[in-house]
Amino acid sequence: MAKFQVRFDPDVCKGCELCRSVCPKGLIEMSEHVNNKGYAPATTTRVDECIGCTSCALVCPDGAIAIYKEEEK
Repeated sequence: MAKFQVRFDPDVCKGCELCRSVCPKGLIEMSEHVNNKGYAPATTTRVDECIGCTSCALVCPDGAIAIYKEEEK
């Protein structure tokens, strides 16, 4: 099974939670810390469960999320 890297840019995220609403696995949560703009950015601690659907990245209005497929070894 392929593994994916999910990268959130905390300085760009405005905490709108759209990504959270579309994640089919419910992996996205909002950080307890605020960024320089005063928003709690999206994050995940369960990246190993990501299926790489890219729904979160596609719905993000600020382009704060990137999904990368890890190379198989």
